Amino acid sequence: MDDLLLDRVFRVFDKDNDGFVTIKEWIEGLAVFLRGALEEKIKYCFHVYDLNDDGYIAKDEMMHLLDNCLLEDPTEEDPGEGLKYLMEITLTKMDFDHDGRLSYEDFEKAVKEENLLLEAFGTCLPDITTLG
Repeated sequence: MDDLLLDRVFRVFDKDNDGFVTIKEWIEGLAVFLRGALEEKIKYCFHVYDLNDDGYIAKDEMMHLLDNCLLEDPTEEDPGEGLKYLMEITLTKMDFDHDGRLSYEDFEKAVKEENLLLEAFGTCLPDITTLG
């Protein structure tokens, strides 16, 4: 997990925004990982990916998240072009109301249609091997 996602996971766990994760916040966060329903995981991931907490995942947030989760190819002339193309494909796949950003409703609908999109912008849910 890169630093950006790690910071966002911390902020989502820290519900009272005091800069600390209490034992209650820790247990509630782990409950989503270990026993959470799909809806809880969707909500959690959306909040992690909504970098500015405005209720949307905008193009600039997508670019930042996708840039952090992709490996650069040193032979590629303009890596930014590939990133823009990937962002446009992702937006086309997930933006059902066609407003140029992802609302929670867009994200939820896309993930319910294709569960792999839950981690479209990076891994913020641990897999069974990291938990066990």
